[in-house]
Amino acid sequence: MAPPLPKNGTVCPAPMKATSDGAFQGENPLDFALPLVIVQICLVVAFTRILALILKPIRQPRVIAEIIGGILLGPSALGRNQNYLHRIFPARSMTVLDTLANIGLLFFLFLVGLELDVRTLRRTGKNSLGIAVAGITLPFVLGIGTSLVLRNTISKGVSQGPFLVFMGVSLSITAFPVLARILAELKLLTTDVGRIAMSAAAVNDVAAWILLALAIALSGDNTSPIVSLWVLLTGTAFVAFAVIVLRPILAVMGRRSPEGEPVKELYICITLSMVLAASFVTDTIGIHALFGAFVVGVVVPKDGPFAGVLIEKLEDLVSGLFLPLYFVSSGLKTNVATISGGLSWGLLVLVIFNACFGKILGTLIVSLLFKVPFRESLALGFLMNTKGLVELIVLNIGKDRKVLNDQTFAICVLMALFTTFITTPIVMAVYKPARKGAPYKHRSIKRKEVDTQLRILACFHSTRNIPTMINLIESSRGTRKRGRRLCIYAMHLMELSERSSAISMVHKARNNGVPFWNKKRDNKDQMVIAFEAYQQLSSVTVRPMTAISALNSIHEDICTSAHGKRAAMILLPFHKHQRLDGAMESLGHSFQAVNERVLRHAPCSVAILVDRGLGGTTQISASDVSYTVVVPFFGGYDDREALAYGMRMAEHPGIMLTLVRFVAPSGKSLRFGVRLVGITANKDKKILDETKDENDKAEDEALLSEFMSERSSRAKEESMLYEERLVESKADIVAALKSMNKSNLFIVGRMPPTAPLIDRSDCPELGPVGSFLASSEFSVTASVVVVQQYNPTADLHPLVVEEEDNYCEDSHEMSDTSAAAMV
Repeated sequence: MAPPLPKNGTVCPAPMKATSDGAFQGENPLDFALPLVIVQICLVVAFTRILALILKPIRQPRVIAEIIGGILLGPSALGRNQNYLHRIFPARSMTVLDTLANIGLLFFLFLVGLELDVRTLRRTGKNSLGIAVAGITLPFVLGIGTSLVLRNTISKGVSQGPFLVFMGVSLSITAFPVLARILAELKLLTTDVGRIAMSAAAVNDVAAWILLALAIALSGDNTSPIVSLWVLLTGTAFVAFAVIVLRPILAVMGRRSPEGEPVKELYICITLSMVLAASFVTDTIGIHALFGAFVVGVVVPKDGPFAGVLIEKLEDLVSGLFLPLYFVSSGLKTNVATISGGLSWGLLVLVIFNACFGKILGTLIVSLLFKVPFRESLALGFLMNTKGLVELIVLNIGKDRKVLNDQTFAICVLMALFTTFITTPIVMAVYKPARKGAPYKHRSIKRKEVDTQLRILACFHSTRNIPTMINLIESSRGTRKRGRRLCIYAMHLMELSERSSAISMVHKARNNGVPFWNKKRDNKDQMVIAFEAYQQLSSVTVRPMTAISALNSIHEDICTSAHGKRAAMILLPFHKHQRLDGAMESLGHSFQAVNERVLRHAPCSVAILVDRGLGGTTQISASDVSYTVVVPFFGGYDDREALAYGMRMAEHPGIMLTLVRFVAPSGKSLRFGVRLVGITANKDKKILDETKDENDKAEDEALLSEFMSERSSRAKEESMLYEERLVESKADIVAALKSMNKSNLFIVGRMPPTAPLIDRSDCPELGPVGSFLASSEFSVTASVVVVQQYNPTADLHPLVVEEEDNYCEDSHEMSDTSAAAMV
């Protein structure tokens, strides 16, 4: 018997089966739930990632690409083609799509809760608190005013109370995760503006959730105030239950997950089940399932590795696959075509104006009252105007509960998109903090005052670089007396990504005052621990640091940190690592580009370390150091710096240094008739003048004389060897170097006055000799340090502007030492 027809005469579509029998059985996979949702996920992820790549040059956060992608895939653009819309996003598939999107959203809100440390709210200063309150109050009031206009025009008949609150909340929200990424991208995290914005946004985030809970409680089908009151009281009771009952349980699991040991799978399972159970409870209460997930994330203890492991387990699957589904789900509800006619476009302008005016003006006025400079106050206003995912959540809940109609929903989505899109370009135009620093004298290893402190900024990407780097530092510390005059700033280079864990790093950096890690923190960076352990075993001062930035701009962090710490040399890892078969494998062009930019902008000398296992894969003690070091010397600035570095290493009793000077026959040069073309920092090519080589010869001879005198005065004839090689061609140089390839370490100048030793190299940053020494055909055991001496005339684009006024080298040294000791 056929099912009875509904009263309106239409037949409801049958529910979709989960899987098909395949195309060969005559079935269309897109008529079944599982194949269709797979196609939807792949389409959404690919489309939004392509948009993110397109928007990356203008430094827009990925959430912008995801919002735009959702709108374009919906009825506003591609969805105008009904065949596409009914085939890819049919109405009967939306239940499955929305369910998956909301499950992804549940766990994403759990991650957001994990990132929010309530303890930071207690430390919020009165400035940040005042700015947060002003940034919520004025937009909320203007949102209420806007809602009155909308109710009399395009939103007639909606319930007044919930509509007022929803519009007020949607205009007053600040997107905390999006703001953190924008600040990190613009390198404003550790500025006064960044600190105030992050603290105010954290307060704003919590306030927004409370206001949203109020809005949801008021927007139920049952308009009785008693029901709304019960919803609010029960929701408050759930939060209290989470703090009193769930938090101690999570804390026990956190304590039983010590640093360095894997977290038990049972603990992960219990926590994720707890997220789902809490979501069910809050959905039953009537304040949406998202609140339960967010509250559980907030109460998870942030000390120890437990929270970090949860983030690592979830972030890629949730942020990469499921969360974009929520944006397309939102985009399918957004039809920009509903905004038609002068009235609708006028209301869109009104909503955008009120959102920007309220947020920016409220923040600006209170910031000026707290004596924040005008440009910084204006930048704060635009930063606090950032919208994001929470804004879309508010709007979607409002639409699902019939508080917002299609036209109002589309207007508010475009408002959120516009306000976030303008944040980065306007802040870049309004506020760019000048990097000013006092000048300093010792910018290279070669110096007259040999007993002054040597400061080296040692950068590393991963644990692979650390053993060789520490062994190189141990070899560089010289005598015990001068070892105390060696200070190493160990900088961990971390790429800023769109992951949740990147925002956790941002919070740590902000709380601990980047670029320093707080040594009292329990969940220390494992790579930093290695350097701190080395400091305990040696007389070298080691100060761990970190830089969190996009790879295309991380060189700015390196160079400004080197200037701020008055480093004499920046030590960088080579962008290739050695495989087990001895071949060199690239880690990616982006790491090579970082090294090239540092070479171009560095305020001091630079060394690139080609790691072939100096001292093996473990750190060795001072008494076990036994290396043979070779310095090939051709002459020039960089070779003199390399020799100065080698002479310092020769002070270590375990180092045998061999200086090999290459000389050409009388009347010839080491260029062997080749015209060398140099590429300047601004990418211009010019022929290198040979007369400059002649001018350098006097300085070369002076340094060689110093080497010989130090060799004889210290009775180091056996550990400081000198050889002179007469070479008539490049082949002679190659043969001479290959005869010494069993040595442990080569220190060579980056741009010596000689012809390239190999015809083609993909490592131009290593220079004519270094690129040969780094090649697999030369050696599989000898590590190489390629040195570039600081040359102030070569830096055409300085990253730091120096001020000569009221400068005293000695007093500055003393103040920095004192400041560093307090960190």
